[in-house]
Amino acid sequence: MRIVITGGFGFLGQQVAETLLKRRTLCGAPVDRLVLADRFVPAGSPLAADPVVDVVQGDLSERLDEIFARPVDVLIHLASAVSSECEADFDLGMSANLDTTRALLDAARTQSASGGPTARVVFSSSVAVYGSDTALPLPPVVSESTLPTPQSSYGTQKRVCEMLVAEYTRKGFVDGRVARLMTVSVRPGKPNAAASGFLSGIIREPLAGLPAICPVGPGLRVALASPRRTVEGILRIAEADRGLGGLEGGLPVNLPALTVTVAEMLDTLRKVAGDAVADLVTVAPDPAVEAIVGSWPAAFDNTRATALGLAPDESFESVVRAYAEDHPEAITAGSLPAPGSIGA
Repeated sequence: MRIVITGGFGFLGQQVAETLLKRRTLCGAPVDRLVLADRFVPAGSPLAADPVVDVVQGDLSERLDEIFARPVDVLIHLASAVSSECEADFDLGMSANLDTTRALLDAARTQSASGGPTARVVFSSSVAVYGSDTALPLPPVVSESTLPTPQSSYGTQKRVCEMLVAEYTRKGFVDGRVARLMTVSVRPGKPNAAASGFLSGIIREPLAGLPAICPVGPGLRVALASPRRTVEGILRIAEADRGLGGLEGGLPVNLPALTVTVAEMLDTLRKVAGDAVADLVTVAPDPAVEAIVGSWPAAFDNTRATALGLAPDESFESVVRAYAEDHPEAITAGSLPAPGSIGA
């Protein structure tokens, strides 16, 4: 089986790739080749050194011939411009998100029409496809049957791509699946340009002994998923049989959501790391960020995800614990209790 991950050296791309390389199987078949396609490839990446991995570097739209030089069995499309940069640069978002996705779908269609396999395409969408329109406010609990009314360029682009995946699936060009990702927290590494980036930063930076700005009011409710649960969800949707969990026709699945307030996140940080660490966070509301993140729903009906065997994180404390376990090098000595004592 030849699997392609776009955005393969981004945070989620690397996490998915590492999981696949540990498993060495997907959909019950061995992973013969794993293609990681990305604009940037970090020097000395251990992923790139794996003998199963092929690297395709550059703009995706200019590397389609290389990506599809051999049959693609599974395409996990994670590459994307993020929310704040799409809002600031409309043309960038349309090119990176919409045009590139259609080009990938067309390449997969050509493969099938030429007698190759019908690629199983997993598209990573977002909670941002939802938004509270004044004429059609969101219900208290959102499900896949809730009408998406995105209130940002990023959300609109993701929604259009969802519809393209569904149409290419209906026509038999691809076997499309849409995973709507919740905000992933806690992300390791450096801050990115996503409007939701602070939902990792207000935990990650203080745990590293650095100050952080919280650009929203503490009462804001948000829907989160840990990296572990997000990767699990992406791969489960990739493997699921057509029709299971509502996958007919490429219909989307909202990955499981843990609903918390920003205040609860900060209280958890204070509980597990102490006052000195929690006091590194300063609340300084930014109307632009609040407008984007505040338009997203916070509570989800997880029925469809449950049918796929997926569940939300147990608690935000378990999310922080998992981050500390997975990235001990990012934790300043003394900023957390001894291993195993979190939540005790």
